[in-house]
Amino acid sequence: MYNKIVSENKEWIDGVWEKIDKKMKTVSELSKDKIPYTTVNGVHNNMAKDDVSWWTNGFWSGFMWLLYVGTGDERYRAVAETAENLLDAALEDYDGLHHDVGFMWHISAGVNYRLFGGKKSRLRATYAANILASRYNPDGRFIRSWNGDNRGWVIIDSMMNIPLLYWASEEYDDNRFKAVALSHAETVMKNHVRADATVHHIVKLDEETGEFVEAFGGQGCGLGSAWTRGQAWAVYGFILSYIHTGRQEFLDTAKRVANMFIANASANDWVIPIDFRQPEEPRLIDTTAAAIAACGMIEIAKSVGENEKKLYLKSAIRLLKTLDERFCDYGLEEQSILQMGSEAYRLEQPEKIHIPIIYGDYFFTEAIYKLKGFDMLFW
Repeated sequence: MYNKIVSENKEWIDGVWEKIDKKMKTVSELSKDKIPYTTVNGVHNNMAKDDVSWWTNGFWSGFMWLLYVGTGDERYRAVAETAENLLDAALEDYDGLHHDVGFMWHISAGVNYRLFGGKKSRLRATYAANILASRYNPDGRFIRSWNGDNRGWVIIDSMMNIPLLYWASEEYDDNRFKAVALSHAETVMKNHVRADATVHHIVKLDEETGEFVEAFGGQGCGLGSAWTRGQAWAVYGFILSYIHTGRQEFLDTAKRVANMFIANASANDWVIPIDFRQPEEPRLIDTTAAAIAACGMIEIAKSVGENEKKLYLKSAIRLLKTLDERFCDYGLEEQSILQMGSEAYRLEQPEKIHIPIIYGDYFFTEAIYKLKGFDMLFW
């Protein structure tokens, strides 16, 4: 069933991949000395200068590695390695590091090491894994998300960072890393996923017992809402924990959260709002949530029985086709590809809404990369 559906869409998949590659052959050269986050008047900004510890700073390198693996074009490798080197400045600023070191180094240095075995890339990924593991609270059984006074706060995004620990556990034959990741995933599954399969963005846990204290609205439209990118992090994050551990409860949770996403996506004509429970007007969307969820659904489709594959794979393709047809810019006047991403539901901060964001380009490309049949799992 999986191969049949992909085969039926092969012309479209190949066409999108070719459009991405054609555009990025030029854009990668223009931005080869940067770590982009967004664009300003169509031109990539540079977080290497603006904020080298920013949580998204691994995505540009990861994006280039996707294109390198998919095309073999050495220009992409060169740009990926340049960005990886630029990110070293963040390792020197320990106070600026947080749980998102997985986002920053697993798909940049980590991919480089898995491809070529370089000692320096291995050390970078290892430093990041140890930093992430050091944030673990053994009494509460969770990885602390942020610095400052928010010691008991855990965000759903964290599920995407713990694959770095699964890697470290295998790489060093050291079960401590996997034990931390498993413990954290179990805590998130218990406290973030609601009975209706929506997820909290931020949960505060008791530092000594790990018990639920309270939830916060986070980047959604309010407390108890359904922030779509958080929902997407859960879809992809839990299926990744299933892939790395084989634990059935993680697959079951990924399916529950994905089913909720699919039901709401279909009710919104596959154009994903910032929050599934936001007001009807203004109609605010977040294309990045769709791209992330599609990546997770493709992996779910690979993991479930034959009669379940269609739901997840066709839903992923429907999301991606909507992005391709309505929200992608393949021209050169705009250096980003996926438009209309949104950081959060913040009416008072319009600069955070409907903008290109680097992880939108990354996850959209990763989803097409998966459909092309490339086997290397970046996470």
